[in-house]
Amino acid sequence: MREYWHMPRDLRRDFLHEEIVAARAAAPGLLAYLGDEPVGWCRLGPRRQFAPLRNSPVPWAERREDKDDVTVWAVVCFVVRVGYRRRGISYALAAAAVEHARRHGAAAIEGYPMATRGEEITWGELHVGAVGAFRAAGFREVTHPSKRRYAMRIDF
Repeated sequence: MREYWHMPRDLRRDFLHEEIVAARAAAPGLLAYLGDEPVGWCRLGPRRQFAPLRNSPVPWAERREDKDDVTVWAVVCFVVRVGYRRRGISYALAAAAVEHARRHGAAAIEGYPMATRGEEITWGELHVGAVGAFRAAGFREVTHPSKRRYAMRIDF
């Protein structure tokens, strides 16, 4: 949801809180901890619940499949706290996302990460995750719709 990023911080917090409370089958995200310290988060769930994916060319390039298939999940966002980056947190979150989706009955899980080799990537661009983290978690490339973006997937 594009509007989410333009909301004041307290409204975003309230929006996510309501979403978490409303989630019955599975939480809409996972937290990563080092000891007692929360250090990262990823957002995932059934692909159809992420409205921006419906109109994005990234997931659908060269593909013809049902955009409303609730059995296909997507991991769409990663956040790792400053001071904890470059420690493999997103790798752990990507692997945990796979297991979380599998435990909750997904037939597949997808992600739409960026290639990070050879180019400067700003943190804001990398919120979708890095290709390496997805590969390490067992995702395979489905399409490569742009120079730096991939659609990757695991079928269970």
